[in-house]
Amino acid sequence: MVNNSNLKYWLAFSQIRLIGATRFQKLIKRFHGLESAWRADLLALMDAGFEENLAHEIIIARSQINPDQELEKLEKENLKACRFIDEDYPTLLKQIFDPPALLYYHGSLNGLQNFCLAVVGTRKFSLYGKQAVSEIVADLSRQKITIVSGLALGIDALAHEACLENNGLTTAILGSGADWQSIYPSTNRYLAKKIIENGGAIISEYPIGAIPAKQNFPLRNRIISGLSLGTLVIEAKESSGSLITAKYALDQNREVFAVPGSIYNKNSQGTNNLIKQGAKLVINANDILEELNLKQIIGAESENQARAETAEEEIILKILSKEPIHIDKISQFSKLKINALSSALTILEMRDAIKDLGGKNYIKN
Repeated sequence: MVNNSNLKYWLAFSQIRLIGATRFQKLIKRFHGLESAWRADLLALMDAGFEENLAHEIIIARSQINPDQELEKLEKENLKACRFIDEDYPTLLKQIFDPPALLYYHGSLNGLQNFCLAVVGTRKFSLYGKQAVSEIVADLSRQKITIVSGLALGIDALAHEACLENNGLTTAILGSGADWQSIYPSTNRYLAKKIIENGGAIISEYPIGAIPAKQNFPLRNRIISGLSLGTLVIEAKESSGSLITAKYALDQNREVFAVPGSIYNKNSQGTNNLIKQGAKLVINANDILEELNLKQIIGAESENQARAETAEEEIILKILSKEPIHIDKISQFSKLKINALSSALTILEMRDAIKDLGGKNYIKN
């Protein structure tokens, strides 16, 4: 449980633009709690590693911020905050060079406990790029891979949508505040709402009311890659911002994947160059799962989930696959009475061995 009396000082410090992720870490290491950091005098701040001029500016900025009001704003916006020292702070993100000290978020961070993959790309996508996103992300989502992206127009939004369409968990990282009025682009607020409703999260390191400033987006890209085992780039021009995410992934010792494209298509120049530089060429989800050594792990988990406990369940599991099949056909093939079939399907679904895609169309998980 977060101590609100302490949290308010984290919120207050996040309002001081001079204090980025690295300087925030200095405060965490030097002071036992940020309340004492908030009350620290010039000498104490200098002892924490801040230059005298910077320490002076922090003290001035501090005098214009009310920590109690910052906590009230958080509660009013129905936002949550996760501190670097909290148990639910994402483990992979904590391992990067400059992890955010504080994450503002809507929704749930539970999806970040799964295996995560970043999916990014151009805003002006082609039909080829859209198809690649739809197929690859759909397959990854069915394997319970959490998709991380930036909510931007184009490939980012398509990745979130493909994940949601397949009942997967997805997380969006913002370059603006996470409060509802600040979510950018505003046209994707409906998508943000769907992500939250489906059990995912909208996350930002920027405080309430932070505008989507140009310089914020390269920095937020380190969080996208930092939360993920690898980064997949689907369509990117030679100077695409998504290549910044790939560079961060390399710096963080994470894997980089790229979907190849035509040598005559500008949208493929960035991805083809990544492949030339050593990124893993991807044509389907299996390429990613194999490179990350996840295929056997996920396969073992699926086998455990799909283990039959009754004769009826065994018959059903032999019929089901990754292709949807309607309950009427299951009944026809299994020759089970409808009451027994419905009961077995319900139990298998509760054990997460199968999934109803809607309209009584079932697949094996």
